[in-house]
Amino acid sequence: MSQESWYDRHVLPYLIDMACGIRPVARQREKIIPQAHGQVLEVGMGTGLNIPFYDKTRVTRIVGVDPALRMHHLADKRIAQAGLNVELIGLSAEKLPVADASFDTVVCTYTLCTIPDPAAALAEMRRVLKPGGKLLFSEHGRAPDDNVARWQTRLQPYWSKLAGGCMLDRDIPHLLQDAGFSATTQSRYLPGPRFVSYHYWGEACAS
Repeated sequence: MSQESWYDRHVLPYLIDMACGIRPVARQREKIIPQAHGQVLEVGMGTGLNIPFYDKTRVTRIVGVDPALRMHHLADKRIAQAGLNVELIGLSAEKLPVADASFDTVVCTYTLCTIPDPAAALAEMRRVLKPGGKLLFSEHGRAPDDNVARWQTRLQPYWSKLAGGCMLDRDIPHLLQDAGFSATTQSRYLPGPRFVSYHYWGEACAS
C-alpha cells in the first residue's frame, strides 16, 4: 500500500479547495445543487464546497462519500456551519454499501474526472437511485475542439500528478450514456485555461 506524499497530505487538499471554489465553478454549483431533494447521496464530497448551496427546505438527509480522508476536516467545517443533516463517509464510489433504490437524488460535481473507474461509479449511482430519482452533475471534461483536446492529451500525465489524479479528457456525455442514464446536458467553456475549462452540467435519470 503506497503512502501519500507530504504534498498529497498538506498541499493538495487546499489546492483543490481553492481551484474548485473559484467563482465560475461556484456559479455552476449554484445552478445544480439547489435542485437536490429528499434523501441525497453526494459522490466525491471533497472539502464540502457544495454544502452551502443545498436548500434546507428540500433536503432531508445527505450522505457524502469520499475516500480522501485528508479533505474531511475541511468538509466538516462547512457542514457544521450549514446546519444540515450530513453523514460523511470515507468510501470510494465504485462500490457503495447501500441498498438499491435508496436515494431521491445523487449529486456528482467535479468528481468523475478523478474516480479511477468512472463506469463502475456511475453504475452504482444508477443502482442506488430510487425510481424517478435524478443524478445532478457538473463536470469538466474533454473539449470539442480538436486542438484543445490534443493539448488535454499532452498535458494529462503532468496534470494528473499535480492535481491528485484528475483526468482532463473524460467524455462525460458518453460515460453517462454508457452507464444507462438519459441526460439533459448543457456544455460550454467557462473562464479559465481552455484545456481545463470545458464544462458539462445537467441532470440525468435511468433510461
